[in-house]
Amino acid sequence: MTHGAVGAVALFLGVGIGISDDEARAEASDAGPTPRVTVTKEVKVPGPEITVTKTATVTAKPPKPPKPKGPPTTVAGDGEYLVGEEMRAGTYRTGGPGDSFGCYWERARNSSGEFDAIIANGNLEGSGRVTVNKGEVFKSSGCQDWKKAG
Repeated sequence: MTHGAVGAVALFLGVGIGISDDEARAEASDAGPTPRVTVTKEVKVPGPEITVTKTATVTAKPPKPPKPKGPPTTVAGDGEYLVGEEMRAGTYRTGGPGDSFGCYWERARNSSGEFDAIIANGNLEGSGRVTVNKGEVFKSSGCQDWKKAG
């Protein structure tokens, strides 16, 4: 490709060197208007066609773990949870007290704290199980985590 470009530049320079500006004006005034000629030449470089291939290595991100459907199946040993929203309904078990003061659990109709709202409650000295239903409030204090058992 560079040989063709060099040849084209040399052609144009050679035409300009052959006649001085004064001679060109004198001839143009004697002969009338000078026609202009434009030459376009396409130059191909001999040789094989070149194909460039780039290879990139892409490392896929690890898949995200599936989100659990619905409320969690493990709750902390200290807290108050609305069953069906903050924990799933079902039977839960605990290893018992998390400290030396014991483990208290409570199932309630609501979170009012009123004595009449309590459905069932208990104090555990060892492991225990409690079944909670949707819409109830489960309260736990001083216990190890509660894990869904069924």
